Amino acid sequence: MIFAMVVIGGVTRLTESGLSIVEWKPVSGALPPLTQADWEAEFAKYRQIDQYKQMNAGMSLAEFKRIFFWEWFHRLWGRLIGLVFLVPFVWFWWRGAVRGRLAGQLLALFCLGGLQGAIGWWMVASGLKRDMLAVSQYRLAVHLALALALHAGLLWLALDLLRGRRAASTGRKAAAALAGLVFLTIVAGAFVAGLDAGLVSDTFPLMDGRLVPAGYADIEPFWRNLFENHAAVQFNHRWLGIFTAACALVFAWRFARAADAGDRIAVLAVPAASVVQAALGIATLMLWVPVPLAAAHQAGAVILLTAAVVAAHALGRRG
Repeated sequence: MIFAMVVIGGVTRLTESGLSIVEWKPVSGALPPLTQADWEAEFAKYRQIDQYKQMNAGMSLAEFKRIFFWEWFHRLWGRLIGLVFLVPFVWFWWRGAVRGRLAGQLLALFCLGGLQGAIGWWMVASGLKRDMLAVSQYRLAVHLALALALHAGLLWLALDLLRGRRAASTGRKAAAALAGLVFLTIVAGAFVAGLDAGLVSDTFPLMDGRLVPAGYADIEPFWRNLFENHAAVQFNHRWLGIFTAACALVFAWRFARAADAGDRIAVLAVPAASVVQAALGIATLMLWVPVPLAAAHQAGAVILLTAAVVAAHALGRRG
């Protein structure tokens, strides 16, 4: 469900739908507008913000309903994740199946999920401020980073329960470092999405005939270019992606032969996922960021992170 949530969130951003709901109603907001009057009221609220005034002036109610759907569905899916997690947790705790360390880990993950909902609204609120046409790319990156952390945390806990805990090893440390690099690359992609930096250049490997794009360091101080300069943000993400794919290939070459037969599949899945992900990224860039392909690229990122986490667990030393 978290995997789906990341993809739904990606589509919400790609379709510029994230500011269509301008209020946070954790309980009553689960229901969409049910009458024509309700729809007109929601549309009237949206027409008050600058995104409508400067980007979507003249939008019809039917067009508003299309962007409203993605933001509403994104929020609804978050509520469903909390419900699907909480009800079994309470049941198993009451039955005595969840105790001690496991109960603490699960409770911590649930609290992080609740925090994620609050961060989601904090992100949306940034786009409702005057002269803002989209959410802050910084807050978008935090929102995505926490989603990835929740995904990885749940996955690791599940692997512990299914396979048993394993101790640290050289292979595990290498896979964990690779997972960290994948995580960093995905978060860099959040800045691309937040700034629409994918539209800066549609050529590869050069950016409009240059290795380093013109204007890479135009903003002062320099560090702001990494997060606010459209050309620099795209450049950094594309080459982080290539570097990550290269590291995944080296990782597989180093550890696939040393792994057990069962664990070898987990190791080899990492470079396979990385090559597919790099191809999706390049295609998304060169085809001018079509929504279906961009959503597939975001899904591929989570699959690659999943593969790296599974490999890290598999390469742990058995007790």
